[in-house]
Amino acid sequence: MTRWNLQQRPISRKAKSAYKIQAAPPLILSLSFLAVIAIGTLLLLLPGMTTQPISFSQSLFTATSAVTVTGLVVVDTGTVFTQVGLTVIAFLIQIGGLGLMTFAVVTLIALGSKISFLQQSAIKEAFNQTDLSTLVSTAKSVLLFALIIELLGFIILSLFWLQTKPIGEALFHAFFYTVSAFNNAGFALSANSLSLYVGNPVINLTITALFIIGGLGFSVWIDLNKKRAWQTLSVYSKLMISSTFIINGIALILIYLIEKDNPNTLGGLDSTSKLWAAWFQAVTPRTAGFNTVDISALENATTWLTLLLMFIGGGSMSTASGIKLVTFVVLIMSAYSYLRRDPSPSIFGRSLSNETRGKALALTLLSTAVSWLAIFILSITEKADFLDVVFEAISALGTVGLSRGLTGDLSDPGTVVIIFLMFIGRLGPLTIAYFLASPRQVTIKCPNSTIPVG
Repeated sequence: MTRWNLQQRPISRKAKSAYKIQAAPPLILSLSFLAVIAIGTLLLLLPGMTTQPISFSQSLFTATSAVTVTGLVVVDTGTVFTQVGLTVIAFLIQIGGLGLMTFAVVTLIALGSKISFLQQSAIKEAFNQTDLSTLVSTAKSVLLFALIIELLGFIILSLFWLQTKPIGEALFHAFFYTVSAFNNAGFALSANSLSLYVGNPVINLTITALFIIGGLGFSVWIDLNKKRAWQTLSVYSKLMISSTFIINGIALILIYLIEKDNPNTLGGLDSTSKLWAAWFQAVTPRTAGFNTVDISALENATTWLTLLLMFIGGGSMSTASGIKLVTFVVLIMSAYSYLRRDPSPSIFGRSLSNETRGKALALTLLSTAVSWLAIFILSITEKADFLDVVFEAISALGTVGLSRGLTGDLSDPGTVVIIFLMFIGRLGPLTIAYFLASPRQVTIKCPNSTIPVG
């Protein structure tokens, strides 16, 4: 009979070094975001940033919401902050949306510095990429693509607002909303967000185009630019594009049917405006955060649909958050293949690896656990309707920014919970898990066992 050595082998110095490198990228990302949030908090407290004094917690909340591109606010952004303060918020949104590592790579290249292996590992984690050789070109492409799209959005919105506003105000509106929309932040200069433009085709098309383009993910656009043919696109790009069309289309139809007779949302609008409003509310929950109707007045069915859309989010390596649309599709395909007793689920002629399915499951379970814990705490700390609490927590974790009115009335403990959720949501639960988990060397493989579940 074979004797098994159950003692773990001592970990070598080389292995320990490898573990440190593996754990370093999430730590670097976390500390980088915390540093930018801290700087933003202090900047917003400086004289000339606000029209009235704000507390440290209000400044911290605003800076966190901007860097995590969430859009939840505890003060009226358009009236409390001066143009200088709003400009700081816009730059925080830009940094948080495009990613700290994008700017870091471009800066290092501009300074003629070499990118170390540890820096490459951190950038790889930030970009959700597997190929280290393309990181530099990816960072440059991301920045160039973002600037081109934002320039186009700025021009269109400037021409629109120049018709009704003084030139300075029109240009600033165009600048702020372009940055906020493309980065899926949802910060607005009006307390009613974009409700004044509920039936306006220019605003509806431009703003939604900006946050859909940003939410698809830079890797998809880079892939489209290189291949320019559906047949040659990567499986991920095909899946992301097709899934976006499907989920947006389903959401549009459902929201229109549910809300068309609701006098507090779509019911009082003309036929064309109803379609625009339904379209906007169908696509904005996937981390954009703007709204053209009163979110608190939505029917319960629409609210629950919005919760699902916020939880799903946008694409990987994008300005959006959530568990990500492809993660959601992978879970559905895995469940479907299991029900069919298919051991190898496939999409577009390619099998899904066990690692992909495992990561999708882990991410979803971690996000669900964080959501449940946050909702549990908020249910204790806040004297609010349960649906409002759930909505606020999911919106924060998905870095969406939609609210049913609870944000401004949060208690101090509740504010801390929402800040934590926004931070976790932007970094990603898996990044936090990698940071907290201690890698271990597996020396023994246990025999398989079938355990009844379900």
